Amino acid sequence: MTEKTAYTQAFQTGKYEKASGLLGKYDNVRRFWEDQVTGYSVRPALNNLVERKRHHLERIRVIDLGCGGGDGYDQLMGVTTKDPGLYEWITGAITSDMLKEYVGLDLNPDLIKQAEEYHANNPKTRFYIGDLSEGLPAEVMAEPPFDVYFTSYGTLSHFHDDQNSKIIADVCRHAPDQAIFIGDWLGRYSYEWQDLWHHPADREYFMDYRISYIYPEEIRDQVEVATFPLRLITRDEVTRIVEKASRDAGVELKPLKFFDRSVLIGRHMDTGDYNANCPKIRLPINSLFEGYCRTELESLLIDYIPRQSFDYLNNFFEMFFMCTNTLVKYTIDLVSAYDTDKEEFGSIPEVQPFYPEPLKRGMDTMRRVIQGIGWVSYGDVRANVIEPILGYTLRQLEMDLQPGMGVGHGLIGIFEIRK
Repeated sequence: MTEKTAYTQAFQTGKYEKASGLLGKYDNVRRFWEDQVTGYSVRPALNNLVERKRHHLERIRVIDLGCGGGDGYDQLMGVTTKDPGLYEWITGAITSDMLKEYVGLDLNPDLIKQAEEYHANNPKTRFYIGDLSEGLPAEVMAEPPFDVYFTSYGTLSHFHDDQNSKIIADVCRHAPDQAIFIGDWLGRYSYEWQDLWHHPADREYFMDYRISYIYPEEIRDQVEVATFPLRLITRDEVTRIVEKASRDAGVELKPLKFFDRSVLIGRHMDTGDYNANCPKIRLPINSLFEGYCRTELESLLIDYIPRQSFDYLNNFFEMFFMCTNTLVKYTIDLVSAYDTDKEEFGSIPEVQPFYPEPLKRGMDTMRRVIQGIGWVSYGDVRANVIEPILGYTLRQLEMDLQPGMGVGHGLIGIFEIRK
């Protein structure tokens, strides 16, 4: 009876379930691709902030606007100062001793409860319920200034443009003389929702968003999924919002960087909810990062279907997907050409001199990795080394080719507030 009770107790904790990075909110792509891309992009601004605060013998306060379950804490604290060498330790841009406080604000009480439970043993975190629809709530305005005003994963797409301007203007008024604002929207022209491209870009457009991707494909059509409106946006539209906020607050808001996150592997690539031509690409890329799980590499190839009258977008996506396809095909050829007995390639496919430099770097990376590790006969070197490196190389290719215009699932703007 004691043994049965022990196993029942373990099961009821929810931590006894089989973990998989292939599906769900925190899949491999989220952890090893999307969060990392955000981290790389905000790294320079955070490094400069920490350097300045340390020089003034001050620590950093962060507010996460629309914090949900408090994921922003791990996201920000996971940003590293640089890509370390083989022998170096990985150092966080914001180390624990430099963080004074992380405050999370969200409208949903269930998510706030989840955040409080998750961070229950962290004395530097604090959460409360608040509504951003009319700007920063009074509770936030009564707080001391923060050094980082942070939003993530489409938070600002919940609001109309005038509401966004009010939120950002309030941030500017509340901020100290120098601070960072990170704004996160949904990109208007992601390939995931090509069916929605036709809506005029000079008007606000809200899609009916479904969180259908959390369900396995075999039951997705059987589940009644609630919809809610989310604003799709371009960089030009964000710029107008931010410029209005800057004028209203009388504070300079300097753009440091725009970037598109998840051009290749947005959440709805696999659902086809907003583009029936979408390839089911997220699951196989999740598989690249899954240990002891071989991926059918041909499933990573994309047949881009253009949309009439969108020449600029079609040209970009044609080039982008041709580059990812070329990298994948090159990797397939290398794997098939490698002779494990002779520990060498039978032949190496040609790399054309006119290829974009990011593609040539990616192809060179895969050749060197396979040549250097392909001879190892234990640990399934393809599944556990070569395929994850292909995943990281595709991620780097996306980072190098994205234009920061709103062609990914997410469009993120990083701004410096100066008074």
